[in-house]
Amino acid sequence: MSDARPRRPYVTGLPDIDRRIDELVAAIPATEERSAEFLRQIITTAVKMQAEDESLGDLKLVNTALKELRWAFKVFGPTRHSRKVTVFGSARTPPGEPAYEQARDFGARMAQRGWGVITGAGGGIMAAAHGGAGREKSWGVNIRLPFEQVANEVVRGGKQLVNFKYFFTRKLIFLKETDAIVLFPGGFGTHDEGFEALTLIQTGKADPIPVVFVEPAGSGYWREWHAYVERHLTAPGLISPDDTALYAVTDDVDAAVAMVERFYRVYHSMRYVGEKLVLRLQAELSPQRLVELNDAFGYIVTSGGIEQSAALDAERGQLAELPRLALRYNRNNAAGLRRLIDAVNESSDGDLRPVPAVGPAPAEERAERGATPAPIESTSSGEDLE
Repeated sequence: MSDARPRRPYVTGLPDIDRRIDELVAAIPATEERSAEFLRQIITTAVKMQAEDESLGDLKLVNTALKELRWAFKVFGPTRHSRKVTVFGSARTPPGEPAYEQARDFGARMAQRGWGVITGAGGGIMAAAHGGAGREKSWGVNIRLPFEQVANEVVRGGKQLVNFKYFFTRKLIFLKETDAIVLFPGGFGTHDEGFEALTLIQTGKADPIPVVFVEPAGSGYWREWHAYVERHLTAPGLISPDDTALYAVTDDVDAAVAMVERFYRVYHSMRYVGEKLVLRLQAELSPQRLVELNDAFGYIVTSGGIEQSAALDAERGQLAELPRLALRYNRNNAAGLRRLIDAVNESSDGDLRPVPAVGPAPAEERAERGATPAPIESTSSGEDLE
């Protein structure tokens, strides 16, 4: 017999109001069953806040955050079929500086390869990356500040710019809408964004993606940061030695571009289906390669092994043409998972049978990348929140 608590419906506790919410949701056009449940819970949460006499400041915060996220989804939604890279770096780096020219070069090279470039929309490194990528391939997520942060001329006035009041909503979009993160030298904000990305990946609250730190040759900017991490975080046991596999440091723009692209050489995307982690691939692996992966990465599997499979029934036919690796991942070794993905990408051509190229994961999977992995059949964690 299961010890799990029975789920209670997420309601306001006011029968007449709950009935009216149900009627309102039912009256909204083109709302499928799964979407309707989320919509009902969003409305219910708003009503509960008012009924519980939350302060006006709290209501304003939730209102602004929800509107900012809704607009960001609207801006990014139409282009989620193409991959994007988020670029972080100082707003104060002037043109002509080595880091500025590196960022411009990086933006140009990624755009030439069909990638979009997301930045904080400001000057310095952000303007450089956008300048290299060009307006069509640039997305800006600007933060309204009393100083310094004005949208750069590449994205200013364009349809691919979102202005945020709150850092937390902006930071969510940075990670949610990207397929890679590349950091150039910067101040507090750059380090904050880099550490947050690594924290989310390390703890499994975000999917593995390339995180690359780029510095001008001879500057030592990120190499000294890496040395600090090894000396003061790794050596005392504050992080695992393997956690440094979650990022790379280079002073070569060509190498940074290659690191980002190589991550998607064979690997495509991932998601959880029940107790299994499913890695979708852009090529089928040979039986011998599968044996090698099982031998090398059995330590991240709780039971069974790493199996090659077609799309699982519960995946609702999404990206059904792609082959899969399915495993019961222990969920506590992000570095091991990253190394598995790297090993898949390093498979020789003789071990691969390619399939037709497809775009990134479906839009609904690019949900909050800070969401705890849950079975695909789950509708929400909101049922457990009173």
